[in-house]
Amino acid sequence: MDGRQYRRGLIAAAAAIGVLVSMSACADDPVIDGDSGEQITLVVDVYGKFGYEDLYKRYMQLHPNIKITERGTDTDLSDYNEQMAKWIASGSGAGDIVALEESTIVQFKSSPERFVNLYDHSAGSLEQNFLSWKWKQGQTADGKYLMGLGTDVGSMAICYRKDLFARAGLPTDREKVAELWPTWQDFIATGKKFAAAERKAKFVDAATNFFNTVVMQIASNSSGYTYFDTYNKLALETNQDVRTAWDLTTQMIELDLSAGFPSFTDEWKAGLKQSQFATVGCPAWVTGIIAGEAGAGQAGKWDVARAPGGGGNWGGSFLTVPKQSKHQKEAVALAKYLTDVEAQISVFSKVGNLPSNPRALQDPLIVSLKNEYFSNAPTGEIFAAGATSLSPCYFGPNNAAVRTEVENALHSIETGKRTADEAWQDALAKGKA
Repeated sequence: MDGRQYRRGLIAAAAAIGVLVSMSACADDPVIDGDSGEQITLVVDVYGKFGYEDLYKRYMQLHPNIKITERGTDTDLSDYNEQMAKWIASGSGAGDIVALEESTIVQFKSSPERFVNLYDHSAGSLEQNFLSWKWKQGQTADGKYLMGLGTDVGSMAICYRKDLFARAGLPTDREKVAELWPTWQDFIATGKKFAAAERKAKFVDAATNFFNTVVMQIASNSSGYTYFDTYNKLALETNQDVRTAWDLTTQMIELDLSAGFPSFTDEWKAGLKQSQFATVGCPAWVTGIIAGEAGAGQAGKWDVARAPGGGGNWGGSFLTVPKQSKHQKEAVALAKYLTDVEAQISVFSKVGNLPSNPRALQDPLIVSLKNEYFSNAPTGEIFAAGATSLSPCYFGPNNAAVRTEVENALHSIETGKRTADEAWQDALAKGKA
């Protein structure tokens, strides 16, 4: 997600953030209790890019006995989850700190004993540093076990290519673009206009990305869950929110508006570089991926507009400490540091991951931040506005597996292997298996 080299306009803000991090660490260092004096290496497992490089350097300066190694950078989430499940189950192989995505952490809540209870390390005093629902997502259902500290949330928007919009005769100003699509049906109608005028690029990147954006927004504002209800009963067939998102997505596919590149794959990344699609469903964390993968040549060609239907949340992660870590005390201390308010501000300035800390969301450095890569879009204002009132979705323990089957079914429609009805029935059958 690293688009730093394309964000020269953030230098001043980043410098100010660096001062904040330095002052915070020196004045009220939250990690002193984690120091044993022993020379150790802490391994941090992540997927994608979390933007922690500068924070690692600062931490190691403060604690010269600690070396930090990050693994998994740029790893696909599905591959990462599969490997992490094996490591956690076997009791070996995982890092001292493990990042878990919001729909992934739930699958481990049935065996919290495999993770350090952060309440045992005075983490309870940090609750006010996180959005209330984000804090609850890191807990077990009974609230007695705190498995993870929140990193970011995924406030929703649409990233779009201004030059491709102009070529298709559509407005390019972000406010006028948002006026094109007050609803998702209007978004599809805009796509039809785009397709009628533009032959070289598709309107959206992939059915999977479109579907996930739509279903997470609709469910966040309606049922509050997607594939499993709050009793962990499979709701794929009964949740109207899922079916509404499915029908919108298949309509979009039938109109030939999708490039058909599964999100964040090598194919998708190549499509970015080659300008093969004009819009991407864009939670805050996606901006860093686009900037890093599309390259410097597309700086200023992208912009950010409000998503149809208002806000919503898709994405966000937690830092956990597996019980298998040989340096649990030091790992917990580092996790606290990496999720502190100044750390979250620093990460947003570098890779666009929106803070889960309410103080950070209201900080002037966040609210006023503009992203030069995205045509100086006021990303701080766009993503932070309303973030404190985001409604999360509930995820059942097998959510990730069912989501994969739904995504596979949608991709099979894109590739002409199944009709929409066949793909839906296949998703239902595999979801129940």
